[in-house]
Amino acid sequence: MTADAKTVMQLRERTGAGVMDCKTALTASNGDLDAAAEYLRKKGLADAKKREGREAKEGIVHAYLHPDGKLGALIEVNCETDFVAKTDGFRELVRDLAMQVAATNPSYVAREDVPAAVLEKEREIYRGQMADQKKPAQVLDKIVEGKLEKFFADQCLLEQVFIKDTAGKTKIKDLVDLTNSKTGERIVVKRLARFRIGG
Repeated sequence: MTADAKTVMQLRERTGAGVMDCKTALTASNGDLDAAAEYLRKKGLADAKKREGREAKEGIVHAYLHPDGKLGALIEVNCETDFVAKTDGFRELVRDLAMQVAATNPSYVAREDVPAAVLEKEREIYRGQMADQKKPAQVLDKIVEGKLEKFFADQCLLEQVFIKDTAGKTKIKDLVDLTNSKTGERIVVKRLARFRIGG
């Protein structure tokens, strides 16, 4: 099935993918917009995986300052070329990430950054909370791992839900992956810091 121009444009607006990629995705998914968007997302993730080994030495450091001057955030986001670092899409991503850091105060960029000692301490706390429950060990372990996922979603920037997404479905890592697929470059959130007066 060939995709009509209107559907191609709808998919483009939704995903930011190129015209030919949208046509291919719509053809592969028989014109289903949701399936086509998922197809593009998977393709973007596959392409991003290929770029993992490439170095991201360019990028920008961005500062977000709340209007009252009492809250701010700094973030460093890297890409492969100075050209991409200057694009509107990349800069918009970095601005959004800095605002996210100011709003949600994550402690880490990614779950891989959480020290093993911190994870073990969290597990101990969760096990302690359930000490009086008469459940099999494997059930308790699953509950602990579920609580750990919630910890990651709160404390790791890439695992958080994007504050501008009212539906609450878009994670920060999805935003980074989208910019990655649009630019064709490896995008890396390097580090972050949040500052609050008296905090």
